Amino acid sequence: MFRRHLFTVIALTLSSACVFAATPEWVTKSNKNAQLLLDVQASFNPEFAARSGLNGYDDKIIDLGPNVNARSREATQKVKAELEKRLATETDAHVKQDLEIMLQAASLRIADSELNEKYFLPYTDIGQLEFNGLRALLNDQIDAKRRDVALIRLKRYAGLEKGGTPLTELAKRRTLEHLDNTALQGPFKTELEQGVANTPRYISGIRELFVKYKIKNADAALAALEQQLKDYSEWTRSTVLPRARADFHLPPEVYAHNLKQVGIDIPPEQLIAAAQLEFAETRNEMRSLAAIIAKEKGYASSDYRDVIHELKKKQLARDTIEPYYKDRISAIEDIIRREHIVTVPNRPMIMRVASEAESAAQPAPHMEPPRLIGNTGERGQFVLPLGVPTGDASSTYDDFTNEAASWTLTAHEGRPGHELQFSSMVENGVSLARSLFAFNSVNVEGWALYAEAEMKPYEPLEGQMIALQARLQRAARAFIDPMVNLGRMTPQQAHDILTQDVVLSEAMTKQEVDRYTFRSPGQATSYFYGYTRLMQLRVETELKLGNKKLDRQAFHDFILAQGLLPPDLLRKAVMDVFVPSQLK
Repeated sequence: MFRRHLFTVIALTLSSACVFAATPEWVTKSNKNAQLLLDVQASFNPEFAARSGLNGYDDKIIDLGPNVNARSREATQKVKAELEKRLATETDAHVKQDLEIMLQAASLRIADSELNEKYFLPYTDIGQLEFNGLRALLNDQIDAKRRDVALIRLKRYAGLEKGGTPLTELAKRRTLEHLDNTALQGPFKTELEQGVANTPRYISGIRELFVKYKIKNADAALAALEQQLKDYSEWTRSTVLPRARADFHLPPEVYAHNLKQVGIDIPPEQLIAAAQLEFAETRNEMRSLAAIIAKEKGYASSDYRDVIHELKKKQLARDTIEPYYKDRISAIEDIIRREHIVTVPNRPMIMRVASEAESAAQPAPHMEPPRLIGNTGERGQFVLPLGVPTGDASSTYDDFTNEAASWTLTAHEGRPGHELQFSSMVENGVSLARSLFAFNSVNVEGWALYAEAEMKPYEPLEGQMIALQARLQRAARAFIDPMVNLGRMTPQQAHDILTQDVVLSEAMTKQEVDRYTFRSPGQATSYFYGYTRLMQLRVETELKLGNKKLDRQAFHDFILAQGLLPPDLLRKAVMDVFVPSQLK
């Protein structure tokens, strides 16, 4: 998974430092178009702009002023009209494609704003927002000179600068403006309660960041922010919680929009049917493999569920997790090079365990992408949470801290998955349209699941079993998420499938069901769909090449060099450019 809220074909041999490809002329032209949309986004969400690498936004904070949604839509609509004019006269095919990508991104953003305004009471989890905004400036990948600006952002969050208003107060005002409109749905109750419960973790997390990076003169601002967040939690309990909704189901057009946003371009019924077939076939393969593993290791039962439970018993001690995973990274890289799967940089990748506050904000393993604009060597980070911070006995994962799981999780989040995907975009110099505005879960997660499948044949049998379990989980997501949201399955039924058939821990199951019901309804379907589109493209490419064997490394390097192209545009690039180049 990759953490969000994010072409020339050049083969590079990278040293320990980043090597950047020369920027093609069409990319430069496309980026000038993209700047229009970036400027609008940056003016309303400077944290996103700074995180992406735009200069001049580190000290600025999100706009929660009056009529912010209407103002944002109006500004986006103006840029969209200008981009449409440019598309009408553009002759370069690459630039035209990028303009179409940006127009679609602008349309989705406008639609998202309109639907939220139509159906939902405005409410913002300010604790999570402020923690993420400050952590974006206070991390090891950020230049020390930029870190000092975190104090300015902190003071602006707290409203301590002249004429400033605390962000918590602005958020309250936006909610109170619509509180009496009973036609608007309040936040989902469980989500609201989790946000309040996590506030102390965010407060501690923010303080820890300022101590770790030795930001001076922050005590007064930290104390003010802490009190504001505590007051905001109390206000949430007294004012917003009574308006919270017990039913997580979204209006049908909102869920349909969510699917479109993550890149699903087929009807839910078709997605459900395909995922259920994949679920059944993957489970059959697991049964066959489980019998071999059980015989080899002397397990009493050969049922794949029992075999997975046995494999999970080989848990890593907390202080050994990072070094163990780093050894696994090295082993996988050796396989990738030996089997010529894809070009791998010679520099090491970064992997670390998440803090408690990070786990509260994002309880699933994820890749934090590097700065995509103006990157001077910043790299992505594979971040591993160890549980869902709820304080009860069922809050700890055993899904990622066992030895067997390290293979497929590293392949997904690290190499050849997300880490390589994002470093390739930075180092090959893809356009902003293809790195920022084409960004959706189908485009991103499809590659990571495909990367798991590429590595599976070279892993030990226990690693292969967990790789299949992960594929089973993605197929389950692709039918459970829509069925739960369309009222064809209950959360309890989803829980039972995930714990009994997919063999997930209670903690992992909880974050999965939370994901489908309120954290990100629709997003979990993208892994399976993106994977199937890439597999289809792989087979179609092999058929087009006929008797000429597919050069797997060249194919994968080409795919990564395209950036985050949607499946249809990626297919066109492969058929129009890659296949002819291989047939020469």
